[in-house]
Amino acid sequence: MGMQNTLTLNEKLDFYLMMTEKNGEYKGKFRTNELMSRHTSWRVGGPADQFYIPYDYEDLRNFLTQLEKSESLTWIGLGSNLLVRDGGIRGTVIATKNMDEKIEKQSSTNIFSGAGVSCAQLAKASVKLGLSGAEFLIGIPGTLGGALAMNAGAFGLETWGVIESVTTINRDGIAIKRFKDEFIIGYRTVKIPAGEWFVSANLKLFQDTEENGKQIIKDLLSQRSRSQPIGEASCGSVFKNPETGDPAAKLIDDCGLKGFSVGGAAVSTKHANFIINEGNATAENIENLINQVQMKVLEKFSIKLIPEVRIVGDRQDVGVDFNA
Repeated sequence: MGMQNTLTLNEKLDFYLMMTEKNGEYKGKFRTNELMSRHTSWRVGGPADQFYIPYDYEDLRNFLTQLEKSESLTWIGLGSNLLVRDGGIRGTVIATKNMDEKIEKQSSTNIFSGAGVSCAQLAKASVKLGLSGAEFLIGIPGTLGGALAMNAGAFGLETWGVIESVTTINRDGIAIKRFKDEFIIGYRTVKIPAGEWFVSANLKLFQDTEENGKQIIKDLLSQRSRSQPIGEASCGSVFKNPETGDPAAKLIDDCGLKGFSVGGAAVSTKHANFIINEGNATAENIENLINQVQMKVLEKFSIKLIPEVRIVGDRQDVGVDFNA
């Protein structure tokens, strides 16, 4: 189903027409040639061949069953830990943001959440339900699905620390319940069965008062505001912290790289592990800056910083020419 570079203009137009007609079968939003800069927190990224926002689980299942098995799929949440290259993404992008925004209390200490729920929304909802332990999610700028996929963390805590079980979906649209011990989980990494993606999770928390939870969230947001460039176009932390020694931000700062820029992309002067789009950056600017920061830290400290940001798509000179 994904368009290839060899398609003629007429073939592309026929494909777009066919998918537009088929969209009546779905409840979600289907678009073609969708600029990914509209869906990433860095505000960069070229066009996706196809882009779909499912309405709910059943709509997602229906959409997946219509796709050819060879279709390339890219899944995103809020696009907060994602760098899409300027040439865009071939195949289909599925955006689970706002999909099935269900949060339910299952027992005195357990809640269910859809993967499309934002981490901040989940943190606040858990507090209102009289549960504590998920307040740290307020500091993760993405959806629960994205946090599950990378074991995102904030304030010294990690997503999978509060997970009891998850539900995934495969290419055939089949839901699979899996427990935490079925996954290999590490720092900013989770080994996920091939061809499966997260659609929901059950969290194990503990009882507390709403007042206490609200105060914890208030304190965490204050701490975050003091130390991070909130309100600027970034992806959150760019690099993983090394297993031993100083955190990535200190290593970058000690190289004198705060404020260092490539084109419209710059290392934040507030937190050295953040890269900011100052307004006119391209994905190429950001990727080049990532590479230069890695090189300079390696030269000075013999430590290779590993990006935690996910980099996808084609470079500009490889992308499809949609004007051909």
